[in-house]
Amino acid sequence: MSTQDNTDRYISIARACLKAINDTATGPSSREEKIQAVYQAIDDAFQAELSEQRQAVAVMASVLERIATGQLSGNEAATLARITLDQHPTTTSTGQVH
Repeated sequence: MSTQDNTDRYISIARACLKAINDTATGPSSREEKIQAVYQAIDDAFQAELSEQRQAVAVMASVLERIATGQLSGNEAATLARITLDQHPTTTSTGQVH
């Protein structure tokens, strides 16, 4: 995952949090309801940002399962692994996470 990807994700989550804070700041809700709304906004933003990674991990797990069960020859396994990695480069890199 590139530093820019991480920065964009961090900013997206931060904006969702700030929006929730601003939306609840002037409302008639109780303090507890306002806090809960911010927590929910944080959770929703994280879930949205993690959805792509979950899908990539599911694909990779499927590929690993096929390799582990011997459904593929050595060359087929290597080729499928390379194709999978090439399709999900941001999931397999080791960039900084905020």
